[in-house]
Amino acid sequence: MEDAIPLHPADPHITADEHTQLLKWLDESHSEFLAAIDGVSDSQWKWKPAPEQWSVGETAEHIVLAEALLFGFVRKAMAAPPNLAWEEQTKGKTELLIRVMPSGKDNAAAPDPLVPHQGLTRTQVKERFERQRIDIVDFARETEMAWKKHTVVHPFPIFDTLNAYQWLIYVPLHTMRHDKQIAEVKATAGYP
Repeated sequence: MEDAIPLHPADPHITADEHTQLLKWLDESHSEFLAAIDGVSDSQWKWKPAPEQWSVGETAEHIVLAEALLFGFVRKAMAAPPNLAWEEQTKGKTELLIRVMPSGKDNAAAPDPLVPHQGLTRTQVKERFERQRIDIVDFARETEMAWKKHTVVHPFPIFDTLNAYQWLIYVPLHTMRHDKQIAEVKATAGYP
């Protein structure tokens, strides 16, 4: 038996509720991140709970690198022609991102471009974060295209294909995940 063609294909535009939630996550993750790095001394910025773990500064640098890369995937998806199989290929991925990303569980090794090794200062991290976020928030507020029908394959097989909306919610959800990691570093015994 052949797969049935849906009588009413899904709308590739985001809903008003999805748009509101996206902007809320962008705002919350922005505030959380700045609060997490605010008032951190140089020794606290560089202190590591263990040699193989990231410091507050390294985690913050990772966030900045990741936001740039993830937003790059949003732009790449939007530049791609519409994916006629978007609904089937991205089904359940929004819920997966919402469940997995902010929890901080099931950590994956960061791909090399996202491994912090630039040694950015707090000022550099904050300036870069703010500059990138302006572009991300402007895009989220002003773009009215059908985001869901534009897709890009994720390098991690668990996600496979994500649409532009999913890539965009990935930005604040990923930042929230690592805001928790910064809080864990600060709560570790021996933190200066």
